[in-house]
Amino acid sequence: MKLMIVDDSSIIRNRIARISRHVDLAKLEIDIVGQASNGKEAVDLFVKAHPDIVTMDLTMPEMDGVECTKALAYMNPAVRILVISALSDKSTALKALKNGASGFLYKPFNDEQLISALESLVN
Repeated sequence: MKLMIVDDSSIIRNRIARISRHVDLAKLEIDIVGQASNGKEAVDLFVKAHPDIVTMDLTMPEMDGVECTKALAYMNPAVRILVISALSDKSTALKALKNGASGFLYKPFNDEQLISALESLVN
């Protein structure tokens, strides 16, 4: 499984990458194929990297996560997108799910929560 990480925070991107290399996820053979800091970069990278799974922040410059989710799901309806956001607004979460997201995880999250959410997307 190929994973692309999308978040405007390099700290969050690096944390997701570190957790994604966790021993429990190794058995799922998840390989990180790229990282993007905004939705526009994510769309460009998606075309090149063809990830199976995407972690997506909602609040980003240039193109937000809701619009980016919609664009990625349009390009590949089979992609599994896990929205990871600090927004506690249920309507925004529902909009992302309606636009093609497969799951939602609130920030702050711990390692186990992210591992569980990624395992859910893969299985």
